[in-house]
Amino acid sequence: MRSNRYGAWEGGPDPLAPPYDVRAAVDEVGAEVLEGGSLRDALRNLLRRGLSGRGGLDDLQARARRMRRDAMRRGQLDGAVTRAQQLLDQALAAERDELSRRDDEAAQFNQAVLDNLPRSTARAVEELRDYQWASEEGRQRYQQILDGLRDEVVEQRFRGLRESLQDPAAQQAVAEMMRDLNALLDRHARGEDTTDQFAEFMRRHGDYFPEQPQTVDELVDALARRAAAGERLMRSLSPQQREELASLMQQALGNGDLAREMGALNDNLRALRPDLAWDRRERMRGEEPLGYGEATGALEEIGELDDLLDQLGQEHPGATLDDVDVEAVERALGRSAADDVRRLQELEREMRRQGWVTRDADGLTLSPKALRRLGGTALNRVFADLTGGRRGQHDLRDAGAAGEVTGASRPWEYGDEQPLDVVRTVTRAVARGGAGVPVSLAVEDFEVVETERRASAAVALCVDLSFSMVSEGRWGPMKQTALALSHLVATRFPQDALQIIGFGRSAAPLSQAELAAIEPDYEQGTNLHDALRQAGRHLRKHPEAEPVVLVVTDGEPTAHVDEDGYPVFMWPPTRETITATVQEVDRLTRYGATLNLFMLGEDAGLRRFVDAVAQRSGGRVFTPSSDDLGAYVVSDYIRARRGRRGARAA
Repeated sequence: MRSNRYGAWEGGPDPLAPPYDVRAAVDEVGAEVLEGGSLRDALRNLLRRGLSGRGGLDDLQARARRMRRDAMRRGQLDGAVTRAQQLLDQALAAERDELSRRDDEAAQFNQAVLDNLPRSTARAVEELRDYQWASEEGRQRYQQILDGLRDEVVEQRFRGLRESLQDPAAQQAVAEMMRDLNALLDRHARGEDTTDQFAEFMRRHGDYFPEQPQTVDELVDALARRAAAGERLMRSLSPQQREELASLMQQALGNGDLAREMGALNDNLRALRPDLAWDRRERMRGEEPLGYGEATGALEEIGELDDLLDQLGQEHPGATLDDVDVEAVERALGRSAADDVRRLQELEREMRRQGWVTRDADGLTLSPKALRRLGGTALNRVFADLTGGRRGQHDLRDAGAAGEVTGASRPWEYGDEQPLDVVRTVTRAVARGGAGVPVSLAVEDFEVVETERRASAAVALCVDLSFSMVSEGRWGPMKQTALALSHLVATRFPQDALQIIGFGRSAAPLSQAELAAIEPDYEQGTNLHDALRQAGRHLRKHPEAEPVVLVVTDGEPTAHVDEDGYPVFMWPPTRETITATVQEVDRLTRYGATLNLFMLGEDAGLRRFVDAVAQRSGGRVFTPSSDDLGAYVVSDYIRARRGRRGARAA
């Protein structure tokens, strides 16, 4: 029998993982918006937590932060200086031990040299450059100081070169490679086409670059990050430590081609990638002293994690998941984290492809298609609270283009815009021509659906956007109500003209998209005067329609528009504000508009004001709870337009 072994899938994204339900993602966003959340925040939160709370950016950021904390605790950055001091102490101890066995004049002279060495490690190393060592062990230890540091510096910039620096010829070859590299980077910085030169460079020196970069930009990116880590190491040391390490590095590299080309390379990389954190300081903690290579490696890792945290944060304007470097995620956080990012990128792309979201300069936003779905969700919530049979029907019957289907049909006539009755059309064709396929259609076969024409209404829904609506938890119900009514009009009463008007210190018309995306304005003021002015303009644009004005507010008017068109706010409300608002109420009443007010809360001043307005205009006052607001407004809209039509017919 064949034995089978089972384990975690390692061939890419899990082929058995369920695909993202894009509609579910849109509904998650919609639910947050209908609870009063910001549209952009809701879209951002979807990506931050992941669909259904799985594999979002927040989890990846938390992992990256933990890794950064671990890297910061790896050890002390001054290990290169400490190691040089230790090697120097070992070399001097071995030399003194050897000199103690001798009693000649040369030994006494050497002892005097050692006794008078500077306390600075770098200066002591420099003064011992031409020293004639009596101890072979001491000489070797001393040589390790500069050779080891030189090897670590070059190894840190060019992976895998440690073994190439053991003889002068190899060092000269590295210097030649860096000379060619600097020439390539000079041309690249001038904007010249370096395709052929890069290919030739990689052909000659590709063995020095095990990463095998495919472009000059990839080469620059890898080298610049390492060079920036070296610069950050120097910045992170104390002034004395920095001086010591700089002097030791200068001695290690010497004054030849290697040092010159290394300096030129640093300048080129810094000019090409000024965005890297070249001058930032880090305060690492830990007990172990880190050598130059270990310290710069830790700083390079920290720098890459910082870049990754910035990408995952998506805080900069126009941020997109395509900004996230998936390969960097995989290097830092592993394969599963990279797969999570790929899935989120695919979700965002799929939402765009299917038309649920669009991207503008500020980031993602819901498309009209998604807003219709959001409005439908809001309306379904409202209807869940309503009872009774069919609403919004009318007595005036005719074959019109817009209206409810009656169930009857009639032969098509030129100019008809009613929907085609497909079943009856095909049935007539079969009856005329006999059974069989294909069915041959003639003009006389077509039938159209009879519809019930409905009277139109011009509706202005004025919604309070003042700070108190947010602080009292009424922002979400207000949004849900306005979106539900907007969707009802668009889908059930398309011949009606709805205008949503938001008012705070001033008033402004709101589209469905603007309504979904609107965020609280913390400026004080309830300018019902301006809202009613704009409602009147909307009604007068539709003189043949039933005029309906619905006002949702939780505070008495505290602002009005002065003669110069500027909003004026005063608390407590002034006579001027109340008078200006009542004048607009009177204008709407004379125009014949139904004016109903939905009062949220138990503000005594608001109660007196709305009761007076209702008595003056013949309208009604409702005091629903926040949860019942949508049901009240939608139900009253249907009742108002039906009642007014009936009154006119009578």
